[in-house]
Amino acid sequence: MPIHYGSIVDEHHACRQAAALFDVSHMGRLRFDGQGAAQLLDHLLTRRVSDLAAGRVRYSLMCNAEGGVLDDVLVSHLATPSGSHYHLLVVNASNRAKILRWIAPHLADFPGVTMSDRTELTAMIAVQGPRALEVCGRLFKADLSKLRYYHGVITEQFSKPAIVTRTGYTGEDGIELIVRAEEAGRVWENLMLVGRDHGFSPAGLGARDTLRMEAGMPLYGHELNEQIHPIEAGLGFACNLTGRSFVGDEALRAASESSVARRRIGLLPAGRRPVREGSPILAADGSVIGEVTSGGPAPTLGYPIAMGYVGQEHATVGQSLQIDNRGRPQDAVVTALPFYKRGQ
Repeated sequence: MPIHYGSIVDEHHACRQAAALFDVSHMGRLRFDGQGAAQLLDHLLTRRVSDLAAGRVRYSLMCNAEGGVLDDVLVSHLATPSGSHYHLLVVNASNRAKILRWIAPHLADFPGVTMSDRTELTAMIAVQGPRALEVCGRLFKADLSKLRYYHGVITEQFSKPAIVTRTGYTGEDGIELIVRAEEAGRVWENLMLVGRDHGFSPAGLGARDTLRMEAGMPLYGHELNEQIHPIEAGLGFACNLTGRSFVGDEALRAASESSVARRRIGLLPAGRRPVREGSPILAADGSVIGEVTSGGPAPTLGYPIAMGYVGQEHATVGQSLQIDNRGRPQDAVVTALPFYKRGQ
């Protein structure tokens, strides 16, 4: 995935105003077949999977025994046209090998389950933006206008199989589709052709990052890692802690029942100078109280934004802080996440 095809800002605006195409084939795609697949994933993920109906998709996390985040994932329950069912786990590219190693020993407790890595056999394309469903719908056999948010369907694109889910990582509506690797170029060209007169644009990693920051979405390796648990990351909604057991549940239950020491916050730096990952966050007396995990310009908003972690006592919305921006203090205000919501 390139950093950009042309201008990062132009690609960002295309996504907000029409639609942008992202080649996200680097994301890992793991398939689970057989009796007990839902129960295996229920044991490994912070969200329930055993009650996930066919055609549904859920955002979830995979944690270690201490509650630290191994990865944030999308899990889907899909039904084939022939009536068979399987589960699909989409994981971050940098964590794919780690997650495969993590899951492998758990398979012994679920002998009826087969896990297969489909990453190299398939490609994944995200079409994100307010016109994505309307324009792309004509390319697929399924009626995408009836596809609800966080739902998915196995369909066809010009007689070739495709998985389409109404999901994304930009703060906009849209779809993510998985196709056979050998079909990826043709599908990409078809999507660009149908969107040519509607303002569609290919987009790279730069725009993907500015879009997800505006939407307040965490990125693994920045807002999430094995030393951060979902509660302090503001992802308690993705942890079903009642009436079930999964890896890391005791640590997360304890964290949810006590006062969290630190919190992920949004920051609005003063002026026009962006702040970057790793910049220290300072209290009024100049003491270091946290660190910026993501930061940069927000093209939709027209000013810089940032996210980071600080102690609970410094996480109140409206609180004034400072950021050490390459040796120069820069005023900043704690703000609610997300920075941007579509339709507002």
